[in-house]
Amino acid sequence: MSENEPNLPARVAAAIDHTLLTANAERSAIEQLCHEALDARFAAVCVNPTWVTYCRDLLDKKVAVATVIGFPLGATDQASKADEARRAITNGADELDVVINIGRFISGDIDVVVAELDAIATLGTPFKVIIECAYLDDDQKRAAARAAIAAGAAFVKTSTGFAPSGATVADVALLHEIAHPAAAVKASGGIRDAATALAMLDAGATRLGTSASMTILDELTER
Repeated sequence: MSENEPNLPARVAAAIDHTLLTANAERSAIEQLCHEALDARFAAVCVNPTWVTYCRDLLDKKVAVATVIGFPLGATDQASKADEARRAITNGADELDVVINIGRFISGDIDVVVAELDAIATLGTPFKVIIECAYLDDDQKRAAARAAIAAGAAFVKTSTGFAPSGATVADVALLHEIAHPAAAVKASGGIRDAATALAMLDAGATRLGTSASMTILDELTER
């Protein structure tokens, strides 16, 4: 995206999952998140499962509600993840951001990762697969992306934001190369300013997960 593009703030806003996943997020902060999302017309809010129903009622389908599954470690078992996803959907989640079982994946237990993603896929709600790039080499990133796509993921997502590092332009470009056109790419983790947001979009991301959404829009508006 060009910095001089007409309606740039609105176009970037439409790509943002306005995110609040901290353990100490209070009701008032979640309410503010939803009001900001409505005003800015973000793609979604992304919250922990406990807040899904609250956000659903506040947003009234005007902005999507995304929630996280197996977050942030990915180390719960298949049945637990499937049950968490099922409950989130019942409570009103429109999208699921699912952390793969990273340790099992690195150990070569690809069948475990595939099985848990297949179980999520049967629920019929769009899901994003967080492969946590910080822990993987490029070949592992490619393999994880292919597993996500084979399971029917809507997005391959770079990071939880809780690992040693978040999204990089190189990782977004790599995932886009593998995923396009079967799935989209969500960049998440460390996106705190407009320049970084635009770089991720230019590299091939079509969704951005960030808690600095309002700062990014303010910077774009001031340009």
